[in-house]
Amino acid sequence: MATDQLTFDNPVDRHPSLQPPKQDQGTPGLDAELAPQADRGETTYRGTGRLAGRRALITGGDSGIGGAVAIAFAREGADVAINYLPSEEQDAQEIVRLIEAENRTAVAVPGDISDRQFCRDLVQAAVDGLGGLDILVNNAGVQITQPELADIDDEQLDTAMKTNVYAMFWITKAALPHLPPGSAIIQSSSVQAYSPSAHLVDYATTKAAMNTFTKGLSKQCAPLGIRVNAVAPGPVWTPLQVVAGQPKDAIPEFGLETPLGRAGMPVELAPAYVFLASPESSYVVGETLNVNGGLDSP
Repeated sequence: MATDQLTFDNPVDRHPSLQPPKQDQGTPGLDAELAPQADRGETTYRGTGRLAGRRALITGGDSGIGGAVAIAFAREGADVAINYLPSEEQDAQEIVRLIEAENRTAVAVPGDISDRQFCRDLVQAAVDGLGGLDILVNNAGVQITQPELADIDDEQLDTAMKTNVYAMFWITKAALPHLPPGSAIIQSSSVQAYSPSAHLVDYATTKAAMNTFTKGLSKQCAPLGIRVNAVAPGPVWTPLQVVAGQPKDAIPEFGLETPLGRAGMPVELAPAYVFLASPESSYVVGETLNVNGGLDSP
């Protein structure tokens, strides 16, 4: 297994093919209770100073991909604000500890981004706590498996739309006045946006909306020197999958359908976000960067 993300090795074997046991967690789920534990880069992400002095807000930054991105950003030299639900405090405090271990500022802002006023308050709390803002990662999301369209009630649809789409709109709108030229906005999209599973119709719809929002907004923001891009993960081992994101019977085979033959680990997503946030990607605008183990992309 790799000692860090820069180790030269066989990607098939970099992380084990999990075949995790069937399991269930209550919403929203915790990394601390995931079996087996996901690799968020706690000991396997090595920073190289690519985001020195930067200030980032990450929604859903307590666990999964968001947690891995928070760790990576801190190790690259950024101060980081994370948002999460109050019931995720245990995971959030671990991410705060890891950020502060890098001698970076950590700002924890619990709350529900499906509430419009909280989205505005969140951005202001990040700006106040970090002394400014130049990276926004809209990562938090809701994914609930349902076998039939008839099983998706209005409450589930509203939750998915408000959390995955409306919050992205509200938070980005509130953040834009604070973002100087050189800033980056990054959305967490999904392979589901263009290769949707039959049991994730509402979730896939929100991710397709996210891709289109990214491409449209990138054209508005590029003349301001603000780059807007997205990352589209494939199957990645996070609490999202065991809460309600996958049929329970499918958990042991999660990710085995990829050409690499395994699910991804959150730490394997982090370099894509670092790249899109850093000045290295200065000519990358409106891109959806696929990190999916070899699954088809558009």
